[in-house]
Amino acid sequence: MRPTDPLSGPAAGTGHAFAAYGLPGEPGTDAFWAAARTPVSVPANKAENGGGWVTLFLWRGSPASIGFESWSEPVPLRRWDDTDCWYAEVRMPARLRVTYRFLVDGTAYADPFNPAGAGGDRSIAATPDAPAQPHWPAIGAGDVLPLPRTRVRWSSERLGGRRTVRVHPAGGGGPVVLLLDGDDWLYLHPAVTAFDSAVARGEMPPVTLVFLPTRDREAEFGCRPGLWEAVRDELLPLVAQTGLPADRDRLVVAGQSLGGLSAMYAALEFPDLVSRVACQSGAFWWTSGATESADPLGGPVGGAVAARLRERPDLSGLRVAFDVGEHETRMLPHCERVEALAERAGATVRVSRSASGHDRAGWRHALLRDVAWALG
Repeated sequence: MRPTDPLSGPAAGTGHAFAAYGLPGEPGTDAFWAAARTPVSVPANKAENGGGWVTLFLWRGSPASIGFESWSEPVPLRRWDDTDCWYAEVRMPARLRVTYRFLVDGTAYADPFNPAGAGGDRSIAATPDAPAQPHWPAIGAGDVLPLPRTRVRWSSERLGGRRTVRVHPAGGGGPVVLLLDGDDWLYLHPAVTAFDSAVARGEMPPVTLVFLPTRDREAEFGCRPGLWEAVRDELLPLVAQTGLPADRDRLVVAGQSLGGLSAMYAALEFPDLVSRVACQSGAFWWTSGATESADPLGGPVGGAVAARLRERPDLSGLRVAFDVGEHETRMLPHCERVEALAERAGATVRVSRSASGHDRAGWRHALLRDVAWALG
């Protein structure tokens, strides 16, 4: 059964509505809505559905569907009788954390019954067996995330245009941690809070976070030198001028998806700059022109990075942590090929799998853990 299939879940055919999910009362009443807290999961029938979970989502008012981040097609909600209660019972596999949003007439909304958000129009669901993410607080849709006080105005000759780069000395600062897709880690996921917590609890040394915003991911994160020449020759000297600790000799680059591809490319082509990498779900299917293909992931396994690694560069000075979502079925062969080739080339490699699909909500724990590991 696919996640998008209608389910005959615990609510179907019962006289007690959503009591199986811990939500007694008549749907649509004020008392019901006052007590509503979703999403909530119950074990799926293993004999009928193969195990996993059935998760209830609620929406009040109008027809809607649920859009999941890189995990399933949108799931339409069903109406409970003639009330204002719209619901979906969604089959989920074991160990899944996923970003979602409600779609109403083309507009996205966060889940009003879920305190765990990711920006103003997204929420995060996790099955009960998904590993905890202890340093990442629940952030509601209306909450404003703390922003670093230090800003660098970067007018790049190589990349063109102006950018504002935020810099945060977690624990007082130290080795530079360059966070690709930095705006996502500033405005959708509270990386400042999470890194501060990890440093305070002794799980990583003090670091200086540099949040690199991206203007054109495909152009900047493809296997091209421009971004990394600009980082080396323009951005890092500006960071040094802030007066904050900024140890470039222990620089860690952390990237996800195309950002992970770019981080690994930098380690291969700019080894004097990048010798520590935290890579989550690297887009190692990438080859020149692949994004224009009808099936970008259908090309050579490991893509351009695997081809470069087959040249057997000396990676003995590289520490690289690879992580990929365990539900990313088509990504896994690409990532596994690059992981094996990097280790064969002499890199010190760590490999793990997150309880997620291709989703920043699932990569968060790996980000902290792997940056700490990369620093040794």
